[in-house]
Amino acid sequence: MIRTNMTRSLLLVALASLLAVPATAQQATPAPALGGPAIPGVCLLSREAVFANAAVGKAASGQIAELTRAAQAEVDQQRGPLEAEAKAVAALGQDAKAKERRDALAIRWQALQRQAAHGSREIEATRAKALGLVADEAQPVIAKVYAAHKCGLLFDRGAALGGNFANDLTADVVTALDAKITTIRFERETLPQPAEGSPAPGAAG
Repeated sequence: MIRTNMTRSLLLVALASLLAVPATAQQATPAPALGGPAIPGVCLLSREAVFANAAVGKAASGQIAELTRAAQAEVDQQRGPLEAEAKAVAALGQDAKAKERRDALAIRWQALQRQAAHGSREIEATRAKALGLVADEAQPVIAKVYAAHKCGLLFDRGAALGGNFANDLTADVVTALDAKITTIRFERETLPQPAEGSPAPGAAG
């Protein structure tokens, strides 16, 4: 019997690495098989390959990428005018009016940095939400395939140095997961805005 909490944790870790890279990520190629007899009850699974190839994993990865691009576009739209103004201010002298413009520009830069950092935190919160949603969908599918193959132990295929991979559940899990769900929708998470006087973390991108 698969331990529910352990399986969910492993799924979350695997999906986190998937959603951190583009949806076109390729599954890791297993080490060349060393052969030998299949061991009854001992099964293998590549979680990374499941989420990289299952439709719902691709859908989640694609949405995270879209949300990330949108968050970056929000920052870029404001950064362009600020960069142009920074060049103009740099050409000014050292009189009081020039100093006033530089101080005002610095405040606006800090506000943009806070906005960028806040957007990054919201994307990460959204990513974590997506991890939970997809892991919840995959967990019962893995348990069902595991039981159908009469497995007694389940190992990560990527940790195997070689041997007989006849009891690899990966393809069956992908097929079953695709039959259950092919897409997933979620909105960008909304987090409380930081205090106005808090220091601005480094802007992302």
